Amino acid sequence: MERIILRGGLLVDPGNHIMDEMDLIIEGGRIIEIGPDLKPEKGDRIIDCSEMEIWPGLIDMHLHVSDLFEIHTNTAYGAAEDGVTTAFSPGAGNTFMAPALLGAEMDRGLPINTGVYIGASNVLGTRLDTDELVEMFQGTLSSEVKKKKLSRNEIVNRTARYVIGIKEHMGHFLLPDDKIRALYEITDRARLMFMSHTQDVEHTIHLCGLAGGRKLHLGHANAVGCGTHGDPAEAMKEIIRLLKEPSFTGEFVTTMLRENRGSLEGLRMHPEARRLALEALRDGKVKILVSDGQNQSVMKGFGDTRDNIPCILEMTESGILKRMDAVALMTSNPAKLLAERTGNEEWRKSFGHAGKGAYANLIVVSPGVKRASYVFTNGKLVSFEKRYLRSAGKAGYWVSAAGVKKDMGIGSMPVYKKE
Repeated sequence: MERIILRGGLLVDPGNHIMDEMDLIIEGGRIIEIGPDLKPEKGDRIIDCSEMEIWPGLIDMHLHVSDLFEIHTNTAYGAAEDGVTTAFSPGAGNTFMAPALLGAEMDRGLPINTGVYIGASNVLGTRLDTDELVEMFQGTLSSEVKKKKLSRNEIVNRTARYVIGIKEHMGHFLLPDDKIRALYEITDRARLMFMSHTQDVEHTIHLCGLAGGRKLHLGHANAVGCGTHGDPAEAMKEIIRLLKEPSFTGEFVTTMLRENRGSLEGLRMHPEARRLALEALRDGKVKILVSDGQNQSVMKGFGDTRDNIPCILEMTESGILKRMDAVALMTSNPAKLLAERTGNEEWRKSFGHAGKGAYANLIVVSPGVKRASYVFTNGKLVSFEKRYLRSAGKAGYWVSAAGVKKDMGIGSMPVYKKE
């Protein structure tokens, strides 16, 4: 089995509080050794990382991957070129079939670890009651009940539980309060992420008011600072106030935080709202950054994966955060949040850091040009100098609240089977 040595780079690993020149050895998809001047063995592949930085691979908790019939712009491959090694697709239209459909693509070969949120209305649109939905997500619901109340599709019933959470989207539908409370109960008991579409601050205030101490994650929360639903600065202040509550967490889109304040073809933050958002990051009120999408995609979102690394570096350059804290926003911080919300310690042990035993999801960053020069997903080199390497083959795994599945067992299924 080939070993890869990353030699002489500045390791920036917030999860293990390391910022020093180190070598890393990768074997079997994991990091097996870290230290200065590690001795190579015969046949080792050595990559010179001098004058570059080695980061854990970026975890993008809000990235539309092959979402809404995205069939031609290959978002997963563009994301890999930009240093994303783990991403969750938050499509409000995602049904219980999403793990089967996107999971089949992962089986056939994607360069990033991939998972999904299910749209809230689709969770509530089956015949399953609240208790049965909780059992389904926990993996204890019988196949007979699933066939009767969830789906007649065997593959859907087998894979439906493998999600990271549920996404509420006020732009697609407005649910009654009793339905929102049901979603809180489901996500709380089943240990799932519950994400909201944050853009209209009044809707967000109402949603938070229904929480009753339960957890809610405010998706692309700096979108309120674009002024589509009221005064941008006042809305941003209100979101920051909500994020002081221990039950609520939030994420900011990288593109909107850069000097241009957003995409020219999309939403842009008001200057004062941007200042308040950067201040919230500096003060630790927001600890997660996301891209939300890519500008060349059908489903654009509010940002672009190409802005992730530049945004992280620019926050360091402007003195808002130290390098370790800035890198943590898309590495150890999301891994920690996922572990806390799902109760699955695999997130903390194997993702978001570059320690011994972790999955070898790593990026080698060239700070001068603000891009990932090398990207490794589970030990495979998937991108070099922003060019996807087709020789990488199947690199990504399926990731969910229930853990990692290296194969969903769908992409290689026969079309027909004999009785």
